[in-house]
Amino acid sequence: MTLKFSQIHDQPETSTSPCVIVGVFADGGMSEAAARIDNAASGAIKRLLESADITAKLGSSSLLFALPGIKAERVLVVGLGSRDKFDGAAFNKAALEAGRAMKALPIANAASWLTELDVPGRDSAWKLRTAALAADMHAYRYTATFKPKEKSKTAQLESLAFSGNGDARALAEAAAMAKGVRFARELGNLPPNICNPAHIAAQATAFADAQVGVSCEILEREDMEKLGMGSLLGVARGSANAPKLVVMRWNGGGEAKPYALVGKGITFDSGGISLKPGAGMEEMKFDMCGAAGMLGTFVAAVELALPLNIVCVVAAVENMPDGNSYRPSDVLTSMSGQTIEVLNTDAEGRLILCDALTYVQKFDPQVIIDAATLTGACVVALGKYASGLMTEDDELATELLAAGNHTLDRAWRLPLWDDYQSALDSAFADFTNLGGKYGGAITAGCFLSRFTTGYRWAHLDIAGTAWNEGRKGLATGRPVPLLTQYLIDRCA
Repeated sequence: MTLKFSQIHDQPETSTSPCVIVGVFADGGMSEAAARIDNAASGAIKRLLESADITAKLGSSSLLFALPGIKAERVLVVGLGSRDKFDGAAFNKAALEAGRAMKALPIANAASWLTELDVPGRDSAWKLRTAALAADMHAYRYTATFKPKEKSKTAQLESLAFSGNGDARALAEAAAMAKGVRFARELGNLPPNICNPAHIAAQATAFADAQVGVSCEILEREDMEKLGMGSLLGVARGSANAPKLVVMRWNGGGEAKPYALVGKGITFDSGGISLKPGAGMEEMKFDMCGAAGMLGTFVAAVELALPLNIVCVVAAVENMPDGNSYRPSDVLTSMSGQTIEVLNTDAEGRLILCDALTYVQKFDPQVIIDAATLTGACVVALGKYASGLMTEDDELATELLAAGNHTLDRAWRLPLWDDYQSALDSAFADFTNLGGKYGGAITAGCFLSRFTTGYRWAHLDIAGTAWNEGRKGLATGRPVPLLTQYLIDRCA
């Protein structure tokens, strides 16, 4: 369950919350809430800062117990860094640290005054939503595959109140985004022996069954064969887990054309016959995070009852080596009729997406957006902070980049110039599934562009942003905030 968010009108020094959260700047200055607590506590915070027993470094926090004159049992002092450098990114970092610190405390609720801080260019609704999402990001716990434990007697954070008034819409948006992010993270974190194509289909069906106005259709292998999805089915041939095409619809926009969300759902990517190296292969359970992100965005949009029509198509497939697997040099015929020479079976995401992109056109969408953990090349180019955005539509690019900057779920635009298209030339098919040594993220986008002619379309490569690396790395839930904000903006 996501955190419950609310607003309060208390003063920090008289709040009876188990924990109050305030901020301090590195120049010795304090936020208004911190100054009130310091004054009521006879200068306790100032003395601790001067003695260096606590720090105001951005992204740090210090927990103070039983301050004299303060009703709250705990005061969490969060470092804000330099006042002259305090911007939206710094605010988010401070909010994330507050969330991390609260997760470790034996408390069921807390109250934050960080939303009273002045953030240049950001309004109160933005601060409230950003702080709420940051807290919920850290409050999330993955427990699905651990041995069941007796219910802990130690309290865990369940609700968070923010100082302020009149931002009910921002709270609703925060709660919806948090639910969508958690939906995506849970799918991404599950192991591939649980989260296979059938599981994704079951989760989508369960959500649709629980919501008024949502429909869900699951296309099976036989359905896809009739539609001519030879590219998607080629990838699926080596797995004992049958592929699924999940089609979800929300009709909140009357007769308007829908917004189409298309997600890559490779529930485990071994590379197929072009087998991946063993080191790091365990992270390939995250190769369905594009699908998870699109489903999470759909969940958030439904929670907000956005007055839009939305169709979400997820191609859920497992890529495995087997005697029946597709091979390098095979030629596949896509649903569009275009033929594809397979140069590498580990370039499989684009092969399932191309048929999903063709299929979604039956709904005559006004915009198509796909998200995929598509290329390692995108991670090389942009690292772990920005998703790669590719589109030939300048207006759509501007809208998506603005949504990412607003939510701090940022993207960076890469070119889709015709110069790159020749890298896909083939002597044996209409084109290949691999573009050569250089510009791999871009040539993958060029491949997808051949299936979206005539539509406003954008591609998000989230290979670097969908999960945190390492043995304890978790799915992030990106790009749910970016895409939810994009859809919210379309309602303005």
